[in-house]
Amino acid sequence: MTTEFKGAADLAARFPAGFTWGAATSSYQVEGATGADGRGKSIWDSFVNEPGRVVDGSNGDTAIDSYRNIAGDVATVKALGLNSYRFSLSWPRICPDGDGRVNPAGLRYYSDLVDALLAEGITPWITLYHWDLPQALEDRGGWPVRDTALRFADFALIAHTALGDRVKHWITVNEPWCAAFLGYASGEHAPGRREPAESIAAAHHLMLAHGLAARAIKAADPEATVSIGINFYPVYAATDAPGDLDAARRVDGVQNRWFTDAALRGAYPEDVVEDFKALTDFEFILDGDMELINAPVDVLSVNYYSRFTVTGNGGSASASAAPTGAGSAWPANDHIGFVPAGLPVTDMGWEIEPSGLTDVLTRLHGSYPGVGLAVTENGAAFPDKLDDGRVKDPERLDYVERHLAACADALDSGVPLVGYFAWSLADNFEWAWGYTKRFGLVYVDFETGERIVKDSGRWYGDLVRRARTNREAE
Repeated sequence: MTTEFKGAADLAARFPAGFTWGAATSSYQVEGATGADGRGKSIWDSFVNEPGRVVDGSNGDTAIDSYRNIAGDVATVKALGLNSYRFSLSWPRICPDGDGRVNPAGLRYYSDLVDALLAEGITPWITLYHWDLPQALEDRGGWPVRDTALRFADFALIAHTALGDRVKHWITVNEPWCAAFLGYASGEHAPGRREPAESIAAAHHLMLAHGLAARAIKAADPEATVSIGINFYPVYAATDAPGDLDAARRVDGVQNRWFTDAALRGAYPEDVVEDFKALTDFEFILDGDMELINAPVDVLSVNYYSRFTVTGNGGSASASAAPTGAGSAWPANDHIGFVPAGLPVTDMGWEIEPSGLTDVLTRLHGSYPGVGLAVTENGAAFPDKLDDGRVKDPERLDYVERHLAACADALDSGVPLVGYFAWSLADNFEWAWGYTKRFGLVYVDFETGERIVKDSGRWYGDLVRRARTNREAE
């Protein structure tokens, strides 16, 4: 991993000592073993078995079999030269019914994974919730019901009690926008409900879950680093027409400000509240909720993939290019359309704009000073092919290089960026797209399980090694 790839040396020199270099995965997408060792059923186990929910009719029953391959996954992270690995806990693997009953085998799996990482000098970053809600809790109403947030706080404390002696980096909830609005408004994701008013309640209870979990972890370990993972998009109006400008305000409010203002300011944006009043009276927000949500956050986890250009004149009511005929993910904003800006796109149809990441990071630093930032997901799907034992993926390599340059630009402007995690470590189950989209730095043969580092992964590993070596030598 040295001379074959260009550009790594100069870019590596732009990152500071102590920078976190990682890759990320999530439990349902990689673990498999959905019926093993006492694991309970999740909403994704139910969702994938409903005809038409997943484009290729597949499921995560096997995924890439990470549950039975701790050594292989850790070896892959080490081979890339990374110093950190972000993974999520399967709530139903640890608490099969979502309550306080603990499955010891589930905790043992994650304990063994943590130990294996630490033995190789790799720092674990744990995400508590990456969308696999226990089905038992969904049967009682799911995220639109307040009790789900309370049960999540219990789960967070169970996980921290078991792993907190070795794990210091905790992300409470990953992408609450997706969990709330793709899960309960558009129906593209599990549990597949199309109930716009309920999706707003779900969004609030996901934020309440974050606040309760963050407070529980901080109370148990004041030195722990606590974060929440939000998928940010820069939002642009298609024209300067008032309707388009209002559409940009609305989408920015629902996608970005609703979650950051709640977590970091203790209040939802007033304009978004007014927009949502067309659907709800907010009776689910109780006195003291916003104070609970405004829990101490050490790092804001930034997931960045693309940008939005919007119009108030209608058009596509979705920006996800859902393959399964899902509805709108924008409650009270169905009139808004998403239009292309003429940029190159990934295999997901997502427009590529690296400078948008710099814009997001600088905006967050300016709007919410005093909190560190980490890019905890960034990557792209492309139609990779294995050719004579090698996967040449120049489009992804270029994507990663340009987005890392965008991170370096943000650092140069004074943004307190502490880390970067590529999405994802390996090809896996891509939600409603099944196994038809590949995001990994590592190619996975879904029939045999064979793993091969792609050219993009080799380049990223080269850069990481250069960055770590440069700073260790100073």
